[in-house]
Amino acid sequence: MMVDWPSPAKLNLFLYINGRRPDGYHDLQTLFQFLDYGDTLNFAPRQDEQIVLLTPIDGVPDEQNLIIRAARMLQQFSNCQVGADISISKILPMGGGLGGGSSNAATVLVALNHLWKCGLTTEQLCKIGLTLGADVPVFIYGYAAFAEGVGEKLQPAQPKEKWYLVAHPGIHIPTPFIFNDQELVRNTPKRTLTTLLASPFLNDCEPIARKRFPEVEQLISWLLEYAPSRLTGTGACVFSEFDTQAAAVDVLKQAPEWLHGFVAQGVNTSPLQAVLSRQE
Repeated sequence: MMVDWPSPAKLNLFLYINGRRPDGYHDLQTLFQFLDYGDTLNFAPRQDEQIVLLTPIDGVPDEQNLIIRAARMLQQFSNCQVGADISISKILPMGGGLGGGSSNAATVLVALNHLWKCGLTTEQLCKIGLTLGADVPVFIYGYAAFAEGVGEKLQPAQPKEKWYLVAHPGIHIPTPFIFNDQELVRNTPKRTLTTLLASPFLNDCEPIARKRFPEVEQLISWLLEYAPSRLTGTGACVFSEFDTQAAAVDVLKQAPEWLHGFVAQGVNTSPLQAVLSRQE
């Protein structure tokens, strides 16, 4: 039976940049929570070693596609002698700050580790994932987490599972564009998770995104009329938080035509982790 493997979105409920490292990356503190919404992948093992993406993604060459790169890295790391036909139903926007590409890579690593019977531990998969992107380990880990370092140092967290209206302004913001901006705040003091949870949630990338992209400014300004709203990751998506699904849906119904969004619940256990648990 073909199993649908979820590749969920994530939100950065807060994101603070504590400094720039010698390697050019940034030290940060962020709180990850998953959404019960995202892409879906399917896998059919092959007897040869070919990795074939049956549903290519427009504008993304195979050699740059994180789905193919993740599968090949797992083959190399585990000395696996089989391949896979992979298909994806893609609904998460690229460059939206929802972690779509990182989530896709994580789902590939988790699902193929299971299907190919590689036997790698979560820690080993996270080590592979980190070479593909700083957000990949949290998707492999599968639980809401407070992250430090470049995002790879994870500690369990239990934020409230609220409902969110997630809106996309129709633009793509490359992560390096935000992190390389000279006006980006890079000296927010490090604080404990307890202190951060008791403080207003903010995103240090948001002022830059609002200043450089009028579409983001327009989106946040509209949403703030209805609920607490902020940027996720380096953008471009913005989310508003609500206590009930009905309240979020009601605001989405009032949205102007230029606002494209969806309503989903924040969940502390990844849908991917839930499917994996049923398979084992």
